[in-house]
Amino acid sequence: MEASAFLFEIPTGVVADVYSRRLSIIIGWFLIGAGFVLEGLVPRFEVILLAQVLWGLGYTFTSGATEAWIADEVGEARAGRAFLRGAQLGQIGALIGIVLSVAAGSVRVNVPIVLGGVLYIVMGGVLMGCMPETGFKPTPREERSNWQSMVHTFRSGLRLVRGKPVLISILSIGLIYGLYSEGWDRLWTAHLLNDITLPTIGNLPPVMWFGLISAVSMLLSIGTTEFARRRVNTNDHLIAAHALFGLNALMIAGIATFALTGHFVLAVAAYWLTSSVRRTTFPIYTAWVNQHLDSSVRATVISMSSQIDALGQIIGGPIVGAIGTALGIPAALIASALILSPVLVLLVRTAVQNQTQVLVVETVPLE
Repeated sequence: MEASAFLFEIPTGVVADVYSRRLSIIIGWFLIGAGFVLEGLVPRFEVILLAQVLWGLGYTFTSGATEAWIADEVGEARAGRAFLRGAQLGQIGALIGIVLSVAAGSVRVNVPIVLGGVLYIVMGGVLMGCMPETGFKPTPREERSNWQSMVHTFRSGLRLVRGKPVLISILSIGLIYGLYSEGWDRLWTAHLLNDITLPTIGNLPPVMWFGLISAVSMLLSIGTTEFARRRVNTNDHLIAAHALFGLNALMIAGIATFALTGHFVLAVAAYWLTSSVRRTTFPIYTAWVNQHLDSSVRATVISMSSQIDALGQIIGGPIVGAIGTALGIPAALIASALILSPVLVLLVRTAVQNQTQVLVVETVPLE
């Protein structure tokens, strides 16, 4: 999946900038849904791999295009708050989905996967009928008869990134997010099962315990995202950087505590802290990237950010997994926390770079 995302992020981001954000998003929803349905219905390893490719390809059509579409429709000034509200509504939907998935999964494990895929496909059809696109200006039809316009859009996005040191630092942060996240995402459940063990209260099966833990995590995420929506001005670079510094410091502390404790209650509390803060971090980071982009290459540059994240996951996952195999899962989780820690240095760096850029602009004489 991550390999597919890495390969297709930039081409699909360019498609969204040249042709249509709306079309790109709709294609993505259909492909993700098809991937889920295929994976749930055919329990063969090679088919599941193909389904992961479809999922990764579909994700790239939505990644970048969704954020760019929102910014174009509501305006850059309101986009940050829209990202936070969207994340919050997504968390509410996920909370409902956890309850339904646990119930469906207790009957048969593949049922929630297939139902999720069907819902994606249905939503793609709904978007075809009601999704507007009023703020986007596609490349004129006479200028997109060949690959030249797509190459030009990609080069424009690359030139924008190279010309803004702040963007380079922000994309470097995205790489670190990818490097650390794969270890955390794949190993936290194994750590609870193997190193801490779940309580025997009520003889609840693991699927019920993880459903309960995830449900509480979602409730906390809704609260932290609402707090950020009210308190963080996502249109101000320094305020967003300060908020991200605090959130990432909490994530590092949460992962380290989760890795080192052997007590179930403390481990779950550390997981809740890390997961709720992480879900709040993503929309603020997206809004932060969006501050520095031109509309004509917005989807392309955001796709670059997602591609860098996918590259980080491809590299970081096996490294952290090897550490876990050699030294144990707690050591792998500690490694994930250490990998994330340079983000704090980069956040301080971006604040300095942005201040320097502002001073340079202010000292340019008016003609």
